[in-house]
Amino acid sequence: MKNLMPVGVLLAALTFLSAGCSSKSSDTAAVTEKPTDLSAAPGDSTGTALHAGGGDHGSTGHTYSCPMHPEVRSDKPGTCPKCGMTLEHTDKPAGGDGKVYQMQFTAQPAQPVAGQPVMFSFLPQLAGQEKAPVPLAVVHEKKMHVIIVSKDLSEFFHQHPTFTAQGNYDVPFTFKTGGEYVVYEDYTPMGEGHQLGRQVVRVAGPTKKPVVYKQDAMRWSQDGYEAVLSFDKPVQVGQPLFVQVKVTKGGQPVTDLENYLGALGHMVVISQNTEQYLHVHPQDQTDKGPVIGFHTGFDKPGLYRVFLQINHGGQIRTADFTVNVAPAAAA
Repeated sequence: MKNLMPVGVLLAALTFLSAGCSSKSSDTAAVTEKPTDLSAAPGDSTGTALHAGGGDHGSTGHTYSCPMHPEVRSDKPGTCPKCGMTLEHTDKPAGGDGKVYQMQFTAQPAQPVAGQPVMFSFLPQLAGQEKAPVPLAVVHEKKMHVIIVSKDLSEFFHQHPTFTAQGNYDVPFTFKTGGEYVVYEDYTPMGEGHQLGRQVVRVAGPTKKPVVYKQDAMRWSQDGYEAVLSFDKPVQVGQPLFVQVKVTKGGQPVTDLENYLGALGHMVVISQNTEQYLHVHPQDQTDKGPVIGFHTGFDKPGLYRVFLQINHGGQIRTADFTVNVAPAAAA
């Protein structure tokens, strides 16, 4: 497991509105690695992190920004309209400090095979100072969140790598079937903005027929549980949205949800082409369900898959939904 074969990963600019990104300018608020296919699959493009245009709105000496959406800036305290996080005081300029981060991504074996374990290893680096260690901040109780999805978005996995003595973050994983998968790394260097990495991985072995999503699917059910997703306004580009998920079991409201990663719910939203990634944070609330509230928004129209993770009875459950986002309303 120690002789990992390095796969070069190059950072490219992102533009999504998620809580999983880092800002280098007031217009482009995230960075991501160029998709890396371990077996040289053709036709992959650089991902983008959806972020609505921000900018410095304050005229005073005090500037507040979202730790997960640095392009969201204000001259007064408040919460981020995209993810609900509390704005933090910052003295960094809107253009950022010029630092660019990248991720060295490796796998052992270099060619993953369905049904066989593979060890993924991640090494965050500062471009131009690749040998220098990059300490990571703890965000949602972990230093790195790794999201793995099948290319058709029918499969979703949330992993947390372990820091090793070699300075890598390692996580074992076993793919169920062959085909293309997308791996996202969600991390924040200490004292810096949030970063998002993305690679495309081809897995050898038998494949399954891709699932094609077209219509909205706002209701999920499994093992007696049901979750219903709703929005306070029509879902369209450029509109701040309040999102609610109501959880029931056996037809009865679930009022004793437990925290998962420090919150009642963990939501990830991914566009159908997998190039936009949105990490949404729940609002603060004193109850434990049955309703979990989120704030979000979209920068681009199209179909999105929504993955919500909740903790009940000591078990993590993943509900999935499908949402079509309309273009912005005509002025």
